[in-house]
Order: sequence, then structure tokens, then C-alpha cells
Amino acid sequence: MKIAGLFALALGPLMTVLPPHAHATELHVFSSEALKGVFNALAPQFEKSTGNTLEITLGPSGTIKSKVVQGAAFDVVVVTPPLLKVLAASGKVDANTQAVIARSALGVSVPKGAPRPDVSTPDALKRALLNAKSVGFNGKGASRTAIEAILAKLGIADALKPKIKLLTVDAPDAVAKHEVELALSPISLIIAVPGAQFAGALPAEDQWYLTLSAAVSAASKAPSQSKALIKFLTGPSAVPVLKANGMEPGQS
Repeated sequence: MKIAGLFALALGPLMTVLPPHAHATELHVFSSEALKGVFNALAPQFEKSTGNTLEITLGPSGTIKSKVVQGAAFDVVVVTPPLLKVLAASGKVDANTQAVIARSALGVSVPKGAPRPDVSTPDALKRALLNAKSVGFNGKGASRTAIEAILAKLGIADALKPKIKLLTVDAPDAVAKHEVELALSPISLIIAVPGAQFAGALPAEDQWYLTLSAAVSAASKAPSQSKALIKFLTGPSAVPVLKANGMEPGQS
């Protein structure tokens, strides 16, 4: 399995483990970075059970979509449903292979060891955000629009402007490095970062979910193996891994 990061198409490899099997089919996967922890756990299982290997490129859904539109070769793509619909309409993916993988709620993270703020109610969340010296979230991720709408709904968008940092990395990574005091992101990203501490999910009244769906490339040279990967990600063996990574399994 090979995993690489794509932030503004600029980051190099993040991790390389398990050399490719000889004579195996290598599947090229483009995915939202929100599934990083899931792929870390499930990719080796898929490789062991099928003999195929995975080369996984992670990044914000919008960046992944742009890479596909620009003509990059891939076998399976995992992005938000609206972006996948665009790729299907443009003939980049086989619309008949679309399947919902999972969804992740938004959560709050702080550096490991720092006091965890109460974010269980709208008023508590508002206090935590206003009391933080800096607040960060990904400036290119699919969650940005939702987070900005939530801040506006809470009535604190203008008050927070001076201390908001639009990040070019995953928000929990920035909080783990003490680049921001508090971060907002999908919960699955928080769990994947050892130096970030999960403070809590956003209250139900202000919650938003990042939903991720997969499809096979219309130009894939290994469509059967690619469909098998999607089936594996939506199958029963994936459920406990998805839940352990702060995600709710989808229904294909």
C-alpha cells in the first residue's frame, strides 16, 4: 500500500508501507483525506485477501475532483456526492458503480493534554470558540462552507474573523503542532492524529456531515477489481473500522 497526500497538489509522500505484491493488479485510488485512518486499517486487509495492491492519494475532495478533471489516471475515486455527480456527468466515472462509503460528523479538537472545552450545546460551543486564541479549519476542504455557515448561525462570524486561520493542512494536524488552539473538522480526521485531542462533536442543532461516495473510473483497466474494492469498503468487515475512525457506515 502506498499513501500520498495532495494539499493544493503540493505535498509529497506521507507514508509507504507493504511493498507491492509481484504480478498483482495495482489500483490507483483518489480519496478525500477524511478516510486516511480507514485506509490505513483496511487497505492491508484488502491487499492480503485479494493479492491486489493499492496506491492511495489523499486530499481535499475539491482538489481530488480537479485532478480527475485534468485527466489524471485512476481506478477508484472517493469524494463528496455533489462532486461525484459532476464527475459522472462528465463521463469521468461509471455512474452505475456509485456507492456511499460513510459519513463523518464535525467535531472540535485541541492539542493533546490541553483542557477540553465543553461544546455539547450551541451556547457552550459559542463560548469555546470565542474563548480560543485561534480557531482553524481547512480552507479547501468540503467542510469549509458548512463551518462558516455554522459560525454565522451562532452569530459569532464577525467576532471570530481576526483569529480564524484557513489551513492548507488537516485542521487536527495544525492543532497537534500548536499552530491553532482549537480546530474544527470531520471527526474522522481528529482520530487519525495522535497529537490532537477530540473535545467533542458539534451539538445536533449545529451539526453537519461530510458524506463520501465512491465510483470506478470510466477508463479503469481493472474495473472488476475496482468494484471489488468498493464492495469491500461498504461490506461488513469495514463497519467496525469506520466506526472506530469516527464515521458512520453508508448504504450503497
